[in-house]
Amino acid sequence: MPASVVAAGRLRQAIGRSPSWRGPNPLRFSSEPYPAQAAAVRDAFLSFFRDRHRHRLVPSASVRPRGDPTLLFVNAGMNQFKPIFLGTVDPRSEMAGFRRVANSQKCVRAGGRHNDLEDVGRDLSHHTFFEMLGNWAFGGEYFKEEACSMAWELLTQVYGIPKDRLWISYFGGDPNTRLNPDLESRDIWLSLGVPASHVLSFGPQENFWEMGDTGPCGPCTEIHYDLADGVGAPQLVELWNLVFMQHNREADGSLQPLPQRHVDTGMGLERLVAVLQGRHSTYDTDLFSPLLNAIQQGCGAPPYLGRVGAADEGRIDMAYRVVADHIRTLSVCIADGVSPGTSGAPLVLRRILRRAVRFSTEVLRAPLGFLGSLVPVVVETLGDTYPELQKNSAQIANLVSEDEAAFLASLQRGRRIIDRTLRRLGPSDLFPAEVAWSLSMSGDLGLPLDLIELMLEEKGMRLDSAGLARLAQEEAQHRARQAEPVQEQGLQLGIHALGELQHRGVPPTDDSPKYNYCLLPSGGYEFSTCEAQVLQLYTEDGTAVASVGEGQRCGLLLDKTNFYAEQGGQASDRGYLVRVGQQDVLFPVARAQVCGGFILHEMVAPECLKVGDQVQLHVDKAWRLGCMEKHTATHLLNWALRQALGPGTEQRGSHLNPERLRFDVATQAPLTPEQLRAVENTVQKAVGQDEAVYMEEVALAHTAHVPGLRSLDEVYPDPVRVVSVGVPVAHALDPASQAALQTSVELCCGTHLLHTGSIGDLVIIGERQLTKGTTRLLAITGEQAQQAREVGQSLAQEVEAAAERLSRGSRDVVEAQRLSKDMGRLTDAIDTAVMPQWQRRELQATLKVLQRRANTAVRKLEMGQAAQKTQELLQRHSGPLIVDTVSTESLSSATPAFTAEAWALAVCSHMGGKAWGSRMVAQGTGSTADLEAALSTARAYALNQL
Repeated sequence: MPASVVAAGRLRQAIGRSPSWRGPNPLRFSSEPYPAQAAAVRDAFLSFFRDRHRHRLVPSASVRPRGDPTLLFVNAGMNQFKPIFLGTVDPRSEMAGFRRVANSQKCVRAGGRHNDLEDVGRDLSHHTFFEMLGNWAFGGEYFKEEACSMAWELLTQVYGIPKDRLWISYFGGDPNTRLNPDLESRDIWLSLGVPASHVLSFGPQENFWEMGDTGPCGPCTEIHYDLADGVGAPQLVELWNLVFMQHNREADGSLQPLPQRHVDTGMGLERLVAVLQGRHSTYDTDLFSPLLNAIQQGCGAPPYLGRVGAADEGRIDMAYRVVADHIRTLSVCIADGVSPGTSGAPLVLRRILRRAVRFSTEVLRAPLGFLGSLVPVVVETLGDTYPELQKNSAQIANLVSEDEAAFLASLQRGRRIIDRTLRRLGPSDLFPAEVAWSLSMSGDLGLPLDLIELMLEEKGMRLDSAGLARLAQEEAQHRARQAEPVQEQGLQLGIHALGELQHRGVPPTDDSPKYNYCLLPSGGYEFSTCEAQVLQLYTEDGTAVASVGEGQRCGLLLDKTNFYAEQGGQASDRGYLVRVGQQDVLFPVARAQVCGGFILHEMVAPECLKVGDQVQLHVDKAWRLGCMEKHTATHLLNWALRQALGPGTEQRGSHLNPERLRFDVATQAPLTPEQLRAVENTVQKAVGQDEAVYMEEVALAHTAHVPGLRSLDEVYPDPVRVVSVGVPVAHALDPASQAALQTSVELCCGTHLLHTGSIGDLVIIGERQLTKGTTRLLAITGEQAQQAREVGQSLAQEVEAAAERLSRGSRDVVEAQRLSKDMGRLTDAIDTAVMPQWQRRELQATLKVLQRRANTAVRKLEMGQAAQKTQELLQRHSGPLIVDTVSTESLSSATPAFTAEAWALAVCSHMGGKAWGSRMVAQGTGSTADLEAALSTARAYALNQL
């Protein structure tokens, strides 16, 4: 075999491995490493594309995915541009005008499809948070030749990387899908002077990029860096990936050409900086060295030496890397509104925080509050580039410190529970799955299961894994039942359908008639009809057709509409249409959805409908009015929360329909009943004043620097609609007026009331923490709100009556038990009633005290009754043996803390034995020479519990 073929095979293996830096590399780097710090490397990238190649610089998106349920976190620079790739971008938005852009994107890869969490710390390169440098060209602005030339120019001329250290891989074709090799990319690299020996082809696994199971995809070419510098076999790491989106993966697995081609590139900043600074590891760069120094100073641990594997005795260096990486991830995520929680991305973040706590406390012996003390170091390193870190630094540090303290307390409590459980188990018993579950992340204390297993292993005990799997399955089923119902996926315009419409020059749907309504003197609303022409019909599978027949479910595209398509948290309109001149046949419209500026009306046709037909649209007036009430009420609620909690209070999301509204808000702590009541009062005041609601479209740029103006992390159209309560829009947008600080002023494309009085009333009926730092509120308006207040008042009177009954006292056990049960039933009624949440919380607190008093009264009466019955037994029986019956009115009234099982366990443990049983009946074994001491233990335990 020729030597060149053997060499090529080795190089392919080297590139295919893309080895991480797994330990100190004895091979030399460039003799003159790039001197710049990480900030200068980032700036050089952005300046290169802005100044030399006319790219628009766009900010990093939040790591919270915007409207993408397939992602836990933003994990690549291209995520925020998916609407462009899919053809669904709003044509009126700023993003629709993007042609060539560049940025540095915050990325998190933990949980989900891309998960580096467990690898972090084990080697010298993995991270959960990293920065992705990228440049993009949309709609064929430029393609392969320009993208490759720019990348080569930046790396070799700006950064000065020696050309002989760079290797290229390109797509070599795929016979299975009949895709040809990307010879165009190969030839471009060769024309740039890359030696043929450094340009190698690979298959689809390495060099064909796909967004997902379906969607845009295409060949990619990667630039690799040789760590070996010609000494021995190449050691290659991927530096930059250039993706050429030119295909679309269809639902059937086939590939079709994209209507428009795009360039999507990504290069990890951390790896690039390591190369330019001549470092063996990303952790040895100035992105991490300040953190590693702060960790050493804060813990007093041995200095960081960059060791891995067996060389890293005591896992000291691994702990350094885990803590440094994780505190960066925590800081960035919390700044973007993702806080540790119990499901989804918040649960992943909770695991990251607790993994960091474990390594800092158990390995580095860090003091309490240590993790929070590292937040300022992260802010100092990244805050200039991502100002949200500076803005939220105090909140980040507080939240990290609180969760750290809570976890350490849980750890202590968990150890006690494990020890107590082990004392009652035999040597061959498995550790109960129920106990482990209550300790775990899915249970009460939030301890990682691997930590629980490690703690048991240290004590020579095995976990009941089968039982744990069963509990996990039951929990998953329970969560599925409790989850909010997922709305059925409606008809969608696919990427090819959108491309065809754009190719034909079909303009976006004119939906301005949705705002054509007025307030009548009677106080009601009149909604105008809209006449339109059928432009296109679609079957359920998205196929464009010229007509549909009776009973056929279809999508209807019109030139204009007065239907509100679901967006911005507001539910879609529903209603019907008729053919012009034929008013007796109604075509019911179930919903309207927007796709790339085109609004698709979903319906089941009662008879034939054809392209070109003229139709008249009617919205469901009651449904629309209900949405308008809830949407205006949502704006008032948002403003009232800022009044009660402070101007820094931020909305995290909302959804509304005619029945109720849901509002998620960032909070430092759960809302108190007083705060909830104050929020309601503020809204009621605005409703009572029947203030005018002003709406006007203005240039998006005019809204950029208005103090108090509310907006969300969304892509807004330009011009954008502004909704202002009580103040004309022009006055509200005048920075000198400060009006937006005094009332509700928001960017919003929804439909709203024209006066606030139509809301009638607003009651917050539910409140729960989604995650630490985010609270979800449920609210209702109008007549529903009035009914909720009446229910609350009625229940308050019942609680007051129960308190009076308790104050009078009970004559006997039966009456006391009846009162205690009535308290329990009243508690259940208050827990489930539709009533003001502030009042629910107050009544729950009152009932808790009353229930405790009622239970105490029952126990005292029962003890007195027991003493009396004991005397009666002794009087009836004079011998050494008593055989008799003692009736009891309520076994369930026994105090939960004093159970037969716990009593037996306390006594038998004293005798070196074990016990088992239930709350009411238990047995046990033990051995002792001092029976009197055992009886004393039994008496002391019982007296202590009672």
